[in-house]
Amino acid sequence: MTRSEKEAAIEAILFTMGESVELETLAAAIDEDKKTTKEILDGLIEKTEYTDRGVTIIELEGAYQMCTKGDYYETLIKVCKVPKKNTLSESMLETLSIVAYKQPVTRLDIEKIRGVNSDYSVNKLIEYGLIGEVGRMDAPGKPILFGTTEQFLRSFGVSSIEELPQMPKDQVDDFRREAEEELSVTVDI
Repeated sequence: MTRSEKEAAIEAILFTMGESVELETLAAAIDEDKKTTKEILDGLIEKTEYTDRGVTIIELEGAYQMCTKGDYYETLIKVCKVPKKNTLSESMLETLSIVAYKQPVTRLDIEKIRGVNSDYSVNKLIEYGLIGEVGRMDAPGKPILFGTTEQFLRSFGVSSIEELPQMPKDQVDDFRREAEEELSVTVDI
């Protein structure tokens, strides 16, 4: 296969799958090593970013997916039914933040941090495909461990959780000090 045939094969695979495909799987499909396949993918990504194409290829933690460019959303909704937009409540955003930054995390860990029952938020985030089960904790009862999903990465426009913004250390120290002060306050009844 020539390089252009390999590019075409990768495009065909990504288009047909509709979901992300691991780099190793793509490399095996075109009979190439991972390094060469990554170079081909990088070239395809560059071609789609800098041309007037309606699709692009995105990377999601070592996997690749073909998707529509956001610029064409308004045109697409004229043809398709308008997709239902899931909105996230404050409690869901809090829960999602905890999962994103502390993953893998159990439901009990989430509730300890939030201080309230989080069943509804966790269940809705699972329903929306933003979090999912990533394993079980080796503890009594084998509680479920939750982590973010590829849908989370797509929704927030990042290719891995390492790209999530980090809070400045001095702000973290301020929050910690405030929390410690709140815990030391006693209430007289």
